[in-house]
Amino acid sequence: MMEDPNRLEAAAKAAILSAALPFMRRYSGHTIVVKYGGHAMGERAASGPSTGSGSFASDVVLLKQVGIHPIVVHGGGPQIGQLLDRLGIKSRFVDGLRVTDRETMEVVEMVLAGTINKGLVTAINGAGGRAIGLTGKDGGLIRAKKLLLKKEEGGVTREIDLGFVGEPEQVDAGVLESLKGSAFIPVIAPIGAGPEGETYNINADTVAGAIAAAVGATRLLLLTDIAGVLDRERRLVPEIGASAARRMIAEGVISGGMIPKVETCLLAVGGGVEASVIVDGRTPHAILLELFSERGAGTLIRAD
Repeated sequence: MMEDPNRLEAAAKAAILSAALPFMRRYSGHTIVVKYGGHAMGERAASGPSTGSGSFASDVVLLKQVGIHPIVVHGGGPQIGQLLDRLGIKSRFVDGLRVTDRETMEVVEMVLAGTINKGLVTAINGAGGRAIGLTGKDGGLIRAKKLLLKKEEGGVTREIDLGFVGEPEQVDAGVLESLKGSAFIPVIAPIGAGPEGETYNINADTVAGAIAAAVGATRLLLLTDIAGVLDRERRLVPEIGASAARRMIAEGVISGGMIPKVETCLLAVGGGVEASVIVDGRTPHAILLELFSERGAGTLIRAD
């Protein structure tokens, strides 16, 4: 006698839920900071997050519903670039950082605080959650300072002015603590205010790491468009300690754009975050796979 396919499917789903339950208990009451990268959300740029944000939104809502406190920090580099191209504003990069003049900063703020932030808020609300969009300027959440890039040329170190590019100087964790006991899910655009009220564009990974450390998060998840840290044979490294990660950077195994991501993870765990994870956000339900399964989905970085 053949088994009912619907019954088999239901049994499989029940088994998955049963296996996830210990992990749900493990993280219940804890704060998880999730950085949703511009590449991970797709390249629909000026029109907002891609349809892939629906899966992301439902996962974030599920975290809240099982008693976890998610904080979302989003990027938007590809989206900013596309709108700047449409407006005929040329971008110049130094070591991967966009030189941001006043005109460019207006576009950056419009895309990050407007289109992308409100698109993610709408997606989370549509998935049954209650999201609230913020920037680092709201409530004095992120006090920023100007980032001066130092480059050594011919034995001489010089500072390069990147314009309105900043870095977090202080995060007011109280702003987010006030939302922790509520039904709201904070969705934060990586923009901060300087001492004179000037607006700064800040790297989203850096903002996520600073916020994770400030609120004492249990996990920092960096969702991007890569699987995680790869070894010399290009195999995924599922878990690594801080010292080993620094050694891989020094030896050139970790290189290019992966270096600042790993450094963000190291700063976060050095600041008290239990562990940071680099994970491919293009994978459906990447957050749930990472948090609610034994193996996880990316590279987990811990303090030694």
